[in-house]
Amino acid sequence: MTTKTKKLDKSFKPLFWSYDFNKLDSEKDKRRIIINTVNYGNWKHWQWLSNSYGQKELKQEIKNTPASEFRFPALKLIRLLLGIKKMKYASRSDYIQAKKNI
Repeated sequence: MTTKTKKLDKSFKPLFWSYDFNKLDSEKDKRRIIINTVNYGNWKHWQWLSNSYGQKELKQEIKNTPASEFRFPALKLIRLLLGIKKMKYASRSDYIQAKKNI
């Protein structure tokens, strides 16, 4: 998406309790914003995601994020709304291998 960086509305602040909300950047922190908003946001937050990133980009970002990043009920609903058939799953061996490489 080639838009200017959008500032998150203050209504998003409760969704990012463990982050410095004022330093969040809608492009640099796109994946974190999408994950937290899908998991903890309401319908207005989800609409912001769709309007800000576009459904195509939003769908692609969600498909490329391991399903384990999402709460199950939220993932089920967002997959239904965006028509996502298949999700990315991180296998246990991938996790173990990543830990060895640290």
